[in-house]
Amino acid sequence: MTLGNQNARTPAEGDDYLERRTLRRGSAGWLLLTGLGVAYVVSGDYSGWNFGLAEGGFGGLGIAMALMGVMYACMVFSLAELSSVLPTAGGGYGFARRALGPWGGFLTGTAILIEYVLAPAAISIFIGDYVESLGLFGLTSGWPVYLACFVVFIGIHLWGVGEALRFSFVVTGIAVAALVVFAVAALTDFDPSHLDDIPVDASAFGANSWLPMGVLGIWAAFPFGMWFFLGVEGVPLAAEETKDPARTLPRAIRWSMAILVVLAVVTFFAAAGARGSAAIQEAGNPLVAALQPDGKATAWSRIVNYAGLAGLVASFFSLIYAGSRQLFALSRAGYLPRFLSLTSRRKAPYLGLLVPGAIGFALAAATGDGARMLNVAVFGATISYALMSLSHIVLRRREPELARPYRTPGGVLTSSVALVLACAALVATFLVDVTAALIALGVYVVALGYFGAYSRRHLVARAPEEEFAALAAAEAELARD
Repeated sequence: MTLGNQNARTPAEGDDYLERRTLRRGSAGWLLLTGLGVAYVVSGDYSGWNFGLAEGGFGGLGIAMALMGVMYACMVFSLAELSSVLPTAGGGYGFARRALGPWGGFLTGTAILIEYVLAPAAISIFIGDYVESLGLFGLTSGWPVYLACFVVFIGIHLWGVGEALRFSFVVTGIAVAALVVFAVAALTDFDPSHLDDIPVDASAFGANSWLPMGVLGIWAAFPFGMWFFLGVEGVPLAAEETKDPARTLPRAIRWSMAILVVLAVVTFFAAAGARGSAAIQEAGNPLVAALQPDGKATAWSRIVNYAGLAGLVASFFSLIYAGSRQLFALSRAGYLPRFLSLTSRRKAPYLGLLVPGAIGFALAAATGDGARMLNVAVFGATISYALMSLSHIVLRRREPELARPYRTPGGVLTSSVALVLACAALVATFLVDVTAALIALGVYVVALGYFGAYSRRHLVARAPEEEFAALAAAEAELARD
């Protein structure tokens, strides 16, 4: 049955259609999901955020981090409510589908997919850089390392979701523990005068030692402030594999965000204060640089260096998971080719893992430009944030009586703050990397062409997200009658 013809059944949607596209239920509790939420993000504490110092200085990046933290906090509280209403693997796509219709659902799902396909590709390059810098096995950063990352970690995901989440939890625990070690070591050398040591651009409006690039530097630093939290919104994608999702997902989302806020503040102040903002603003491994004032390795810097690799692995591994679940949900509902949502005997969406993995590896091997791919991922992320926040507002206004096991503190005011800040972050991506933004727009245009020309007429009405939207439409029609 398709949404274009409610009385027809296509051969592709027989009685066993959903049975061949089923995930393993009840594989994760709130603790594993909290670890998953932190795993999505933890690599951002080890690298990337410091480039924002070159855009806005310590004060500019600090304000950007605070504003982006507010955006993520408001958004995850909104997502906690939405995930308790619709706990399916579609996550943000499912929420937008009910609130904004098929076009809104596809726009949101595609934006999320761009983020979760490009980010692992970028991180595989960073893993290669770490392997080379650490001298592991004599390897250099290149396609053999990238290929090994995708093959090994996709293989673990194919083994089963329970095993995958436990592996992610352990690696994430190592990365978080090392951040605590870093903070203790760095704070012993903390000097407030190091924070604002970047030279001031006197021609910039509002420039001073805390805002060396002026007020506009705050805005330019938005995408880098996001790196402390980028990916946490992926927790709802585990909904169909979660125990008691209506209760578990909101709890895991809140705890993940709380942990990430603490790690962001401690890491930011400790790194800049130990060595100086100027010294780490262009470092590929800022935490290691912060512990090596004379450029020589120490016991602490070696520990953090190896843990940085663990952090990258944790984020790479968990983002592969998120991308596969988003692709699975979009394919199962017919937005993307249906064969991509087939699951194995172990209930893993094997093509949803292998196809994005192949694309990610090809991009990493062909370009070697991790920073550019991350900027493309950030562009997709900000679009999805705006649409998911808007979905919360629309559902609150249009369906106030909808059963909500969890309700967002502040209601639509909270999601409105997230919407405004997400739009500001979207525009900020053009200040940082116009080429990356245009690449993302190009991918978007191609995807929208496919949806408009074909898949919107072949949606699967029995998919959970589509049934949820159809129920809303039926209720609205009854109310009008």
